Amino acid sequence: MLKYAADMVRVMVVDDHPMWRDGVARDLAEAGYEVVAAVGEGRQAVRVAQAVRPDVVVLDLQLPDLSGAEVARGLATLESPPRVLVLSASAEQEDVLEAVKAGASGYLVKSAQREEFLDAVRRTADGDAVFTPGLAGLVLGEYRRLAAQPTPAEGPRLTDRETEVLRLVAKGLSYKQIADRLVLSHRTVQNHVQNTLNKLQLHNRVELVRYAIEQGLDED
Repeated sequence: MLKYAADMVRVMVVDDHPMWRDGVARDLAEAGYEVVAAVGEGRQAVRVAQAVRPDVVVLDLQLPDLSGAEVARGLATLESPPRVLVLSASAEQEDVLEAVKAGASGYLVKSAQREEFLDAVRRTADGDAVFTPGLAGLVLGEYRRLAAQPTPAEGPRLTDRETEVLRLVAKGLSYKQIADRLVLSHRTVQNHVQNTLNKLQLHNRVELVRYAIEQGLDED
């Protein structure tokens, strides 16, 4: 089972189109998620998120005052930063990579099916990196390119178990799949990932995947 049931996940919706924003919020509420806010502007989103502390922010990229990437960077500075799932009409490479580099945990296009979207919110809350099919390969391809650039030879020392978990993260396995593979609890896997993030001074799973690829941990 996933760590969070829908009714345990606090979600904020950020989209400047009222009908779309209300529809997304309604779908989330009907599925049992707790919709703590629904706003239409970027600066407002960062202010409100600081107050209501959502677990997940469903974020459109096209906002009247800030770009979605700017909002994601602002959310990342909060004391309790939420995970960000971009829900955008655009599947352009530049938009996807900019959002991920800004800290988005996942990226879905608005043509996604309702159940796919609702599952993506749940998985984002669980810490998975969720992408519309085809976009995950794009992101990993970019990180492979960046991995070819020089990096410092020395790095923090990870335990054997942390390295083992990191290797499976790099291969694209979800926390649940890693837990099943290593016969661990979901919580233990999350703890290993969080310890690794802290040691490497990284902020999210996407940055962790990049590090793992740089170290060649995605290779068999």
